[in-house]
Amino acid sequence: MPFLTSILVLLVVARLLGELMVRLKQPAIVGEILAGILLGPAVLGYIQPTDHLAGISELTVFLIVLTAGLEMEFGDVIGALRGLGLMASSLGFVIPFGCGILLGVAFGFDVMKTVFLGLCISITALPVAVRILDNFKLLNTPIASYSIATSILNDIAALLLLGIVLEFRVDAGATATFSAIGLSAMKTAAKLSLFGLAVVAASRLLRWGGSRTGYIERAIEKVIDLFGKEALFGVAVLFVLIFGSMSETLGSHFVIGAFFGALLLSHDVFGTSLFSELKNTIHSITGGFLAPIFFAFLGLQFSVSALISPLLPIAVLLVSVFSKILAGWLGARWVGMDKNQALGVGIILNGRGIMELVVADIALRRGLINQELFSTLVLMGVVTTMLTPILFRRYVLPRLGY
Repeated sequence: MPFLTSILVLLVVARLLGELMVRLKQPAIVGEILAGILLGPAVLGYIQPTDHLAGISELTVFLIVLTAGLEMEFGDVIGALRGLGLMASSLGFVIPFGCGILLGVAFGFDVMKTVFLGLCISITALPVAVRILDNFKLLNTPIASYSIATSILNDIAALLLLGIVLEFRVDAGATATFSAIGLSAMKTAAKLSLFGLAVVAASRLLRWGGSRTGYIERAIEKVIDLFGKEALFGVAVLFVLIFGSMSETLGSHFVIGAFFGALLLSHDVFGTSLFSELKNTIHSITGGFLAPIFFAFLGLQFSVSALISPLLPIAVLLVSVFSKILAGWLGARWVGMDKNQALGVGIILNGRGIMELVVADIALRRGLINQELFSTLVLMGVVTTMLTPILFRRYVLPRLGY
């Protein structure tokens, strides 16, 4: 099938199935991935994953990470890193990650596959969590506050660990050992510390030029007057590209720097009106066109034949669901929530969605995981994302009393 025709068919079917999933109270990405599975080699075989589609997906990864960063506030991230909440929220990452490592060892995976399995099991999709909480009218409750803070920490920890693993891959090649990863972690920590200093310095500079003086907003307005409204998107992308390039120069993955660069951009920097316009523009480009193609492309790469035995997918699903709910429950109880609220937190954190699929896609492209594990991770991401609202509605919502 010609390239442009493939894009058009993927986009139309992905949007249709995505809308169908939304009407069924499920995230749109579930339908978009199913579109790729349906049209790809796994079922009908109409469309094959090609290098051209892979190129589009790489661009989309950047924009998805940019969107995720814009959805968060830098101050909220710093706030989540303080006090008892930090220790409790860390359980939401550490316990599932540890369970994933144990599962990888049990199946005899090499170090890279084991680490990526733990990484993907431990991630929580912040957009999925926010959307589900909003659907249930719970955004202003303790469940939402703790779930969102934990999701933020999970995503940041996952991206930092991704940087460590990719740095190790460059240095160590095929001689992967846990001790070598430990050494690589120390080297990467030093580089990330340098990058962190740059982020903090940029944050303070933006705060001074943003809400305190208004210099940045006035400067951007002049640029818009000179070049048109499209310049706002260009300024934001250029800023994020600088941080992405800085991160890549220091040996980490480009998306890590892009995420933190986007995290620095807020309504305090641009002003409420310009920031809202920027988010709408990026959402239109990403959510309306590129993201459906990206998730459909992941579906194209899904292989039923690669799932040689049902034991691995079943084990991954059971471990991922149990470990995430347990970790969320323990952390929420630690900060004083009752049993029903704690269960709600655990179930909300179980949805993985976007970030887990982005990490799995990066791992497959770098040759760090094989097709069997990739297909298992795609299946895990779809199933856990679909289960989250179902379990929450069935076991938590009737007992909250809000």
